[in-house]
Amino acid sequence: MTLRSFRPRALAAVSLTAVAALALAACGSSDDSGSDSASGSDATRTVKTAMGDVKVKKAPQRVVVLDTAELDSALTLGVKPVGATHADVTSGFLNYLPKDQVADIEDVGQMMTPNLEAIAGLKPDLILTSKIRHGDKYAELSKIAPTVMTENTGYPWKENFRVHAEALGKEAEAKMVADGYADHVADVTKALGGKEKVAATEVNMVRFVEGADIRIYGKKNYIATILADVGLGRPAITDKAKDGFSYDVSPEKIDLADADVVFHSTYGDPKKSKETETTGSGLWWKNMDAVKNGKVFAVDDQLWIQGIGYTAADKILGELHKSLVK
Repeated sequence: MTLRSFRPRALAAVSLTAVAALALAACGSSDDSGSDSASGSDATRTVKTAMGDVKVKKAPQRVVVLDTAELDSALTLGVKPVGATHADVTSGFLNYLPKDQVADIEDVGQMMTPNLEAIAGLKPDLILTSKIRHGDKYAELSKIAPTVMTENTGYPWKENFRVHAEALGKEAEAKMVADGYADHVADVTKALGGKEKVAATEVNMVRFVEGADIRIYGKKNYIATILADVGLGRPAITDKAKDGFSYDVSPEKIDLADADVVFHSTYGDPKKSKETETTGSGLWWKNMDAVKNGKVFAVDDQLWIQGIGYTAADKILGELHKSLVK
C-alpha cells in the first residue's frame, strides 16, 4: 500500500490567501499590542518557557536555533533560521535534512559551545533552545534576543514542538503537522498487520557510542516514542533502563538486546564505539535470534537518534515500514 506522509515541505505550498489569513488572525489575538505599526509586525506574545514567561515578536523574522530539535521544528514549520549550531558530526547540519533547506543558514558553532558573538552578529529576534543544553547561558542569550527554552530535549519532543510553534507564531501549521504525523502512524500500523500483530512484535534499539558502553534504549527517549506510537512491543530489558533512557552493556552482554527485531546505529568511529568488535566477530551478537532470522537493521544515527522532530519522525516511519514488511 502507499503510505501517507505529512511532508513538511508541503507547508510552503499553503496558498498566499491562507497564509495571510493566519497572519491576520495571529495579529488580532495579540496579548500585548506594543506596536505603532499598522501591520502589527512588532506586536508581541507571551510564551511560557522553562525559564518563565518570555515576550517574543508575533512574527519573528530572524531566528537562531541552538540544537537539532529546534532546527527540525523550525524547518518543519517552514521557517529557515538565520543561524544554527551544528552537531558533532562531519556533515555539520544533520544529513537527513534536505540540503536546500539548510543552505545559507549561518553556522554559529558546536551545539554545546555556541559562539555568542556570532549569534549577536546575526541580530536575531528569537533564539530557540533548551534549559538542559544552554540553561547556563540564558542570561547572556537573553541579552541578545528573547530566548525560548524548553526544559529538556528528546522524550518530550512533541510538547517542545508546540512551544517552538507558539514562539514562531505557527500554531495552525503545527496542528497540520501533528495531524499528518498521526495519519502516517496509522497507515504504518495498518500496513504492518494492525494493532494486535504490531503489539506482538518486540523491537529493540541499540546504539554504539564512541567512548561509552553500548546502549539498549528504554522507553523514555525520542525513538521510543515513535515505536510506541506505531504500537510496537518492547522487550522486558527496556524496563531496566536508567531513568527510562537506556540500559548500558558491554559487547559480551549484547545478547540482552535480543528481540524479534533489532535496529542499531553508531555514533562516532565504529571501532572506538565497539560496533566492529560486537557485530563483526562477537559470538554474542551472532547467536542472537534477531541476527539468525535476518531481523537486524543498521540505521542512520543522525536520523534515528539525533534529529528529534517531525521531519525526522516522518522519515523514520517510512524506514520502519520498509524494514518490518520484509
